[in-house]
Amino acid sequence: MIGIEAIGKYLPERLISNFDRKEEFGIDDNFITDKIGIQSVTRKNEDEETSDLCVKAYHDLISKATFEPEEIEIIVVVTQNPDYNLPHTAAVVHKKIGLPESVASFDISLGCSGFVYGLSAIQAFMVANGMKKGILFTADPYSKVIDPTDKNTSLLFGDAAAATLITNSPKYVTGKFTFGTIGEGYEELICTKSLYMNGRSIFNFAAKYVPKDVAKVLDQNNLSIDEIDSFVFHQGSKYICDTLIRRLKLDKNKVPFDATYYGNTVSSSIPLILEKQMNDIDNKDSNLLLCGFGVGLSWSSTILKRTK
Repeated sequence: MIGIEAIGKYLPERLISNFDRKEEFGIDDNFITDKIGIQSVTRKNEDEETSDLCVKAYHDLISKATFEPEEIEIIVVVTQNPDYNLPHTAAVVHKKIGLPESVASFDISLGCSGFVYGLSAIQAFMVANGMKKGILFTADPYSKVIDPTDKNTSLLFGDAAAATLITNSPKYVTGKFTFGTIGEGYEELICTKSLYMNGRSIFNFAAKYVPKDVAKVLDQNNLSIDEIDSFVFHQGSKYICDTLIRRLKLDKNKVPFDATYYGNTVSSSIPLILEKQMNDIDNKDSNLLLCGFGVGLSWSSTILKRTK
């Protein structure tokens, strides 16, 4: 049995206040607090690369979990903003943290759904190859591709990274997964010269497909909606999370929105919430539902069950 043992995180210290940009974008306090729900966004330093964010999350991870680098057998980096076009960022991370030559290292090019997809991929790889310890990194610094004058993206996206330790001594194990793709909508969130997002289309996509997928993943895991202690949705915006609460008739206390002071961190948004919950000694949640959705247009959901 393998699953999540611990999670490390990295949030850059540099913050950009959305309140300071109200005049520039013609917005008011209500738009910031009630609509997007993001008061500030994190920004990496100019000299920080995607691999550097991963390494800093790794250092946080080793402060929380006991293992030696020689025990790691696989690392996977989920990113769509790598250090280079090639090689894969996982190879750069491998060098920077000094892992053995025997370690499997590869990238997964996914965004907002990437953490859930990545959990399925790394666990399947480990089971198929008899591995006991691996790390799933997520790091998508959209500041690399954002036009700072674009209201639809500049106010939303923040930089961050997470390092999730997958072992045979897990605190959480996953249930069955669901997946989906609407390839015909790929142009609604796309980067050519800079990041473009059709906010209305992305919202409509999430509002239509996420409730259906929540019902599907619950059915596949033989659970009712009342048996879920926490619904960890991708932190697209407060408005999206509030809409999902209404459409699924959820207790809002079961649906965390934690991106207020750092923004939509893409593939890292779900593990950042999980890291906070795992470090909360008063948190006794047994069943968690994860759902990542966005760029692609893609989505994936699963159940996490606490083991200890």
